[in-house]
Amino acid sequence: MPTYVIGDVQGCLTPLEQLLTKIQFRPEKDHLWFTGDLINRGHQSLETLRFIKQLPKNTICVLGNHDLALLAVAQKAAPVHPKDTFQDIIDAPDKDGLLEWVRQRPLLHHDPKLRYTLTHAGIYPAWTLEKAISLAQEVEELLRGSQWQNFIQNMYGNFPLSWDDNLVGWDRARFIINAFTRMRFLMPDGSLNMTSKGNPADHPDEFPWYAFPYRQTQHEKIVFGHWAALGAQCDEPDIYPVDSGCVWGKCLTAFCIQTAQKVTVDCNDYIRRPFISGPNHGKVRAAQKSNE
Repeated sequence: MPTYVIGDVQGCLTPLEQLLTKIQFRPEKDHLWFTGDLINRGHQSLETLRFIKQLPKNTICVLGNHDLALLAVAQKAAPVHPKDTFQDIIDAPDKDGLLEWVRQRPLLHHDPKLRYTLTHAGIYPAWTLEKAISLAQEVEELLRGSQWQNFIQNMYGNFPLSWDDNLVGWDRARFIINAFTRMRFLMPDGSLNMTSKGNPADHPDEFPWYAFPYRQTQHEKIVFGHWAALGAQCDEPDIYPVDSGCVWGKCLTAFCIQTAQKVTVDCNDYIRRPFISGPNHGKVRAAQKSNE
């Protein structure tokens, strides 16, 4: 029974279906893990969310920054971004069930038998795996609790940039959310750089989170998405990025945990369609170049 980890789909249902066909996915036997960012920026956010929601219950989907953005916009806790493409979800007749399903997803999934850990952006270097699991559960409880709308209202922001075990309240929750869903680069003092993106070679004075000195999870196998500029490639031992930039016209990747093999489908033809009309949100330009 293979376990496949699929990189950021971002509303690209057609490539996802092609990828599942290519790996000969068997719902009754195989397991799927998704790195988050199931929706947004692609043409088929509503269809993608409905499709993944109905997959077998053993399917694992961690939350990404775009999934959280959907919840925030739906609660009017954040404005609609000009490039958002999930209004069809907010307008859908089954939106309540879809949004409820999204907010029940975890920030981190660890499989002790497979000895792999899944999260959207990574694990902050100062945290052990045990610490990361505990902190993820803290925020999951907030997101799933009766006061979750209050959490969503206070979720956004870049600060604090540095972790302290004594952080409390929204500052503590916000750092945890940012580390698990937005982190890429760290400054030499270990603080998050919330603005840098792109290839690590272009940022010689900063550290990719997985290359930070004395990272506490150096002997843990971590699989993640979020960072399309890595091209699903990394030389760091036990670090497995799988976001290969489907929504930017590159490819969608499935990584098999048992064999460490990657299977891809090309997304160029799908993304380069000049315009796609959604049911409720007008026309969306396909060849978007933003990497947010």
